[in-house]
Amino acid sequence: MNVFIKVAFLFISLISLNCKKNKIEEVPIPVITANSAFIKGADVSWISEMEAAGIKFYNTEGVEQDLFLLLKNLGFNAIRLRIWVNPTNGWNNNTDVIAKALRAKSQGMKILLDFHYSDTWADPAHQTKPAAWEGLNFNVLKDSLKSHTESVLQAVKNAQINPEWVQIGNETNNGMLWPEGKASTNMSNFAELIATGYQAAKTIFTNTKVIVHVSNGWDNGLFRWMFDGLKNNNAQWDIIGMSLYPEPGNWSTLNTQCLANMNDMVARYNKEVMIVEVGMSWDQASISKSFISDIISKTKSVTNNKGLGVFYWEPQSYNNWKGYTLGAFDNTGKPTEALNAFK
Repeated sequence: MNVFIKVAFLFISLISLNCKKNKIEEVPIPVITANSAFIKGADVSWISEMEAAGIKFYNTEGVEQDLFLLLKNLGFNAIRLRIWVNPTNGWNNNTDVIAKALRAKSQGMKILLDFHYSDTWADPAHQTKPAAWEGLNFNVLKDSLKSHTESVLQAVKNAQINPEWVQIGNETNNGMLWPEGKASTNMSNFAELIATGYQAAKTIFTNTKVIVHVSNGWDNGLFRWMFDGLKNNNAQWDIIGMSLYPEPGNWSTLNTQCLANMNDMVARYNKEVMIVEVGMSWDQASISKSFISDIISKTKSVTNNKGLGVFYWEPQSYNNWKGYTLGAFDNTGKPTEALNAFK
């Protein structure tokens, strides 16, 4: 039943009950806000590689369970997946991403696709061009970005997957596709790359929202520099994405600064904001739960309901998988209490 029909039915029923008491009272109608659909997400891009290595996942009762169902039962409603251009081992290529997206879709979860525009990790310290794009002049580089973005998204569309969001670049604190797209030396080039990715995404999925992602969500100076630069160079974006990885001793301070930054981004650019990556050491589960609960609450409180959601980055990582220790599963493969923040 449509939610608004349910509300109307409840309203009529309450009025009827009051009439029987010969006393009609005003019954407030619940307000449906944007935060009614608040996003509680997880980036689980490692999942297929982990499963291929024989790694299994268990619910809190110790029962083996498919990770996507397990996360859904913990309150997650969205999945984020990274995309690499020509990865040497095949993980995070088109085929792998589509297989994972279909699993998320089967659980009724929304999907965020994260283009790294690299054959491997792209982050604030690494924005290495795909090997096949080395030596291209800037116009051909833009064409390659456009072609790659459209090709991947068309394949996704052919698989009957409709991503809610597409992220153009990953943690682009200083641009992407270095050196041509390095923001500190050529902001206009970086803006052209973002504009090219934006248009490519909209060509395939008109209504999908495009994210530009910068890490250190507490650093307002960084965000103003980046998005002033993009705005002044005519780039387009729909959502400002942030990462936030505090320490157990400073999470409260960084969360407060992040909220101030989110509100400033909304006021300054009139755009929605989203925390697309969070994480904390798996063995600090109680503190991590407090951190996550607080940043979820703060994101919900962003001005004009423009705080869309929070994603945990690779929560299913456990037992020192790939040397990563900021997951939220214990060493027996069960979720820690940190993930109760998403319930």
